Amino acid sequence: MLNVAIVAGGDSGEHGISMKSGRQVFLHMDPEKFTPYLIEIQGKNWNYLIKRKKIPVNKNDFSITVGRKKIHFQAVFNAIHGTPGEDGKLLGYFDMLGIPYTSCDVATSSLTFNKSFCKNVVAAYGLAMAKSVHLFGNGEHAVKRINRELTYPCFVKPNNGGSSVGMSKVKLKGELKAALIKAFQEDSEVIVEEFIAGRELTCGVLRTGGEIITLPVTEIIAHKEFFDFEAKYQKGLAEEVVPADIPAADSDKCSEISRLLYEKLHCKGIVRFDYIFNGKDFHFLEVNTVPGMTKASIVPRMVYAYGWTFRELVTRLINEAV
Repeated sequence: MLNVAIVAGGDSGEHGISMKSGRQVFLHMDPEKFTPYLIEIQGKNWNYLIKRKKIPVNKNDFSITVGRKKIHFQAVFNAIHGTPGEDGKLLGYFDMLGIPYTSCDVATSSLTFNKSFCKNVVAAYGLAMAKSVHLFGNGEHAVKRINRELTYPCFVKPNNGGSSVGMSKVKLKGELKAALIKAFQEDSEVIVEEFIAGRELTCGVLRTGGEIITLPVTEIIAHKEFFDFEAKYQKGLAEEVVPADIPAADSDKCSEISRLLYEKLHCKGIVRFDYIFNGKDFHFLEVNTVPGMTKASIVPRMVYAYGWTFRELVTRLINEAV
């Protein structure tokens, strides 16, 4: 039996969603193979959650003491969306302790978490993507640069973050300042991208048993202006069509691109690649290296459509990590 720490929470606006992901993983972990421990991380407070109690984690060796028994972990299931689990910070700590984990390594996580830097790398592989501007500060100079280099409508979002927290769709120049303020409240860097008309598609990829597997390509249909935080997690505001109702050739192409990126970016664990498909090209949007695992999340639905149970996915991810 392996002791597996499920780390969840984190220090971003995705803390609550991450806790839901962690609890789902906890419930679906095979009790005949693993002993799960749900660890909530928030700032300097790291606690093992058991019933209504919180037991502090010893950060010197990432262990817990329950009664008189000291418990060490043989593996970590990373369920933290956002910092410090998705940007590589926490992963470097686990590397130093020699504890394997289920997500991408430090280098890949830090690169892919920075949307602008990741787009620059992906562009080298010839993929299409929206024209964008990377901002490190707000003010009139930022507004002038956007008006000079991009066209409307456009999307304004934190450069480091997920779940569309702090994101806005800007149709008119007069809406830009408020959108920038909103995004800069979430991050010190902001990326602004031109709007591309098309269908939003996503593809999950993982390595298991030495083989890279692509899950069914999925279409996201938002019933709002775009697929924002509310649409992602509030029932009825969006639907996911699994598999996407697109020609087989287009689905195969999306899977092929996703497999290529998984290999080129040296990904590990389950990763989700997002695109806008305009009927001709797949415009790369971003990489999700710690995708949601809640009941409302996309990856579990992909997994079911592929023919696996959620428990089988969790088992495969842990086995691959160790």
